[in-house]
Amino acid sequence: MAAQAALLALCLLLAPLAQAAPRVGVATMLPGEIFFERFGHNAIVVDDPDLPGPVSYNFGFFDMEEPDFIARFVRGDMRYRLVALPLSQDLAYYREVGRGVSIQWLDLDPGQATALAAALAENARPENAVYRYDYFTDNCSTRVRDALDRALGGALRRQLSGRSRGNTFRDDAVRLASPAPWMWLGFDLGLGPAADRANSLWDDAFVPMRLADVLAGVRRDDGRPLVTATEQVLPHRLAPEPPEAPRRWWPWLLAGLALVAAIAVAGQRRPRALAGAAMLLWAACSVLGAAMLFLWLGTEHRFAWGNHNLLLFPPLCLLLLPGGWRLARGRVPGPVFRVLAWAVVACSVLALFLHLLPVFPQRNAHWIALMLPVHFALAWTLAQRPRATG
Repeated sequence: MAAQAALLALCLLLAPLAQAAPRVGVATMLPGEIFFERFGHNAIVVDDPDLPGPVSYNFGFFDMEEPDFIARFVRGDMRYRLVALPLSQDLAYYREVGRGVSIQWLDLDPGQATALAAALAENARPENAVYRYDYFTDNCSTRVRDALDRALGGALRRQLSGRSRGNTFRDDAVRLASPAPWMWLGFDLGLGPAADRANSLWDDAFVPMRLADVLAGVRRDDGRPLVTATEQVLPHRLAPEPPEAPRRWWPWLLAGLALVAAIAVAGQRRPRALAGAAMLLWAACSVLGAAMLFLWLGTEHRFAWGNHNLLLFPPLCLLLLPGGWRLARGRVPGPVFRVLAWAVVACSVLALFLHLLPVFPQRNAHWIALMLPVHFALAWTLAQRPRATG
């Protein structure tokens, strides 16, 4: 393996001296089943006749064995790198796990193809290969997009920046994570309003499959299609990519109202059990709110900053636990508990107000529809009791 890598590196350095221009394509790998494979992948393929075989320039390599990997991940300071490897070696893994791979071969001028191949070889040097990863704005797919755009003299960005399908970073992140409930919940709860602006097609290309879609419609300055042919390299044997679907808030409202009815019944028949259930909810809200606050104030995950869901899952709920414990034991919670319970309701009302504002709203209507009625019902049922419950 080491000898093969050394031979490939030597060939890459000598390739710019060759006369024949390479053929360049974009390989798109469909989503896998491991959580970090849910969003697909891509790479630039350089098929140089003077090399032993096609080379895959893959921007998606990271090392979980690095001593500070977990700390960097938590802080939002991930380090990825570009690796050049034989295409056959890159495809071996995808063949093994059943992920489909296609290659879009591009119509580049000889000078453009040669310059792109040389730039990628230089970028793949160990001293140049590492970059700071950002899930939405600087990832394996945006690096492929940007390399192609530089080769085309900015033509790709000119064609894609002024057009939009109305998608947002949240839409695609939640959609692609949907097969793993914990994952889509994490994205949906953890992303702030910065993830909800309508993206251009240029921004949509953070998803490899989106980039493949837009490349199919891109034309060169003389009107020629950029993609000359699409080759299906490996069949996809896993579940297909989750489809786009509208996100409706009214089922969440129905769930919230059903919980309100259950709270009302339990408040009359089993108030102490209700207090215990409320304590579980308040503890969960405290943990979730503390995590959102940490992402905002303690990390570089800027798309999680200013998250309005903090108002629906406020850390303030932690202060309700002592009063909830007294209620669960049949005692009076006290006036401070009532003030805190209604303060939590006020936070939810503020979240609704912010959602209705036309300035940079967050698409969290479904969470508002679920949590505001629940917080209100708990305050009305538990915080209004002037005497001990039996």
